[in-house]
Amino acid sequence: MKTMPTDVQGVLFDLDGTLLDSAIDLHAALVALCAEEGEPPPAFEPVREVVSRGSRAILERGFPNRDADQRLALVPRYLEIYQRDIANHTRPFEGIDELLALIESQGIKWGIVTNKPGFLTDQLVTYLGWAVRAAAVVSGDTLPVKKPDPAPVHLACEQAGLDPSKCLFVGDDRRDVLAGAAAGMYTVAVAWGYLDGGNPHEWQADCVIDAPSQLTRLLRREQATA
Repeated sequence: MKTMPTDVQGVLFDLDGTLLDSAIDLHAALVALCAEEGEPPPAFEPVREVVSRGSRAILERGFPNRDADQRLALVPRYLEIYQRDIANHTRPFEGIDELLALIESQGIKWGIVTNKPGFLTDQLVTYLGWAVRAAAVVSGDTLPVKKPDPAPVHLACEQAGLDPSKCLFVGDDRRDVLAGAAAGMYTVAVAWGYLDGGNPHEWQADCVIDAPSQLTRLLRREQATA
């Protein structure tokens, strides 16, 4: 386990399940697609659990009796429906707005590294007013690889002018921890996210937190002792 750097330069976040609670809108899009396809809609909780794994995992919950190729063929329509109503219920998790304000007040840069497709990421980030605040935004199709590969994390550091060894990576999925650690960052797993049915305490993150306010307190203490 790493020690949290005392001179934190930046904090990079996963998006869905970490900064944003987007599960209701993603589930609603799946329910609409199931109606089009004549399939019964899945319950919310099994869908919420896999949101961090993206559209293919979500479609597996909605269409368990179809094979992988059949579900893959549904991805464009699913994303089209989702994009149409992308922010009906999507909001930052409680405490995220305060956390980002604290980060900015400390002169720390923050950014987003997500596996979400870029056209959806850009729409959400713009809607939330984060496009002018985030020092870097790297989406799932920005590079040929995505998390858990560390390349997107390295790219975000390059965009923001950050030294990875002086940064935190914060996410709600084991792949976030793997990507951040491989990039040489201090990793923070968040227990409020979707978690893919896993236990964040088993992911070997450097820190596990239950609420954004805990990271706020950590950053205040580290900045005070820097």
